[in-house]
Amino acid sequence: MLTSDVLPLIHEAAKRVYSVVRETPLVPLPQTPAPAPAPGMAYAKLEQMQTTGSFKLRGATNKLMSLSPPQAAAGVITSSTGNHGLGVAAAAKVLGIDAEVFLSSQVSKAKQEKIIKQGARVRLVGDDPLAAEVAAREAAVKSGRSYVSPYNDPHVVAGQGTVAVELLRQLPDLDAIFIATGGGGLISGIGTLLHHMAPRAEVIGCWPENSAVLYECLKAGRIIEAPESPTLSESTAGGVEEGSITFDLCREVMHHGVLVTEDEILSAMRWGHAQGWAMEGAGGVAFAAYFKEAARYAGRKVVVLNCGGNPSPAIRDLLG
Repeated sequence: MLTSDVLPLIHEAAKRVYSVVRETPLVPLPQTPAPAPAPGMAYAKLEQMQTTGSFKLRGATNKLMSLSPPQAAAGVITSSTGNHGLGVAAAAKVLGIDAEVFLSSQVSKAKQEKIIKQGARVRLVGDDPLAAEVAAREAAVKSGRSYVSPYNDPHVVAGQGTVAVELLRQLPDLDAIFIATGGGGLISGIGTLLHHMAPRAEVIGCWPENSAVLYECLKAGRIIEAPESPTLSESTAGGVEEGSITFDLCREVMHHGVLVTEDEILSAMRWGHAQGWAMEGAGGVAFAAYFKEAARYAGRKVVVLNCGGNPSPAIRDLLG
């Protein structure tokens, strides 16, 4: 799939998702722990202020709104590391659609309970996100329900792209954006719109060194399995589905990638919480990458995406 295929879907998404999704603020970055561009040149996009505490509500809402009446009546199945499942559950509740969410054992009890409170059913499957995804897809085929991918779906990618629609209103001359990347749906959506409407803006993918599967796939030129270790960035962990549309989209829109250590992620999260921002590990990844690269962007308008504010209780305890 090419960005030219996704672009019109982003414009469609921007016309319909705001009955469920809210526009999030873009604010000047406070004092940072590393040399940074001049004051007022760096900004944070605060997706933790989304209704569910994460950007994932955007893609989930757009996908559910794209279903035909018979598809919506049949219900949906999804798999998740937490935030996508919560987004699907919340959108399904508003739209009156039955939803079931497959989760791996890696997902915290707290996130499970949040999904259940939104009215969705939860099924625990396997020890890693990819296992839950495979099981959910199989169950969808057997039951005749629609599967809502966390990233491998053009309507999900388009929904995430509404972040960029807002950014081009809020900061039309942005020079670069730092985005934590897991399966690639968020960077594909944002990158698609910027690629066509603000092509000089750099799109920087950010990964934890401990779990950089899509980064390794892009380096290899194909989707591969890559070794992973536990990471604070829970919501970006896990493998990439074979044949995912995000692989080609990322190759088209991403300018370069940055890897960060667990210590750098934790330091960035602690910095974020000192600003009064809820920040999970994935948000810490983007800020850690920016702090690492800030000197390269002196005098340029840079956005760092705080993609979510739902850390697990164990990680919240590390933040003090």
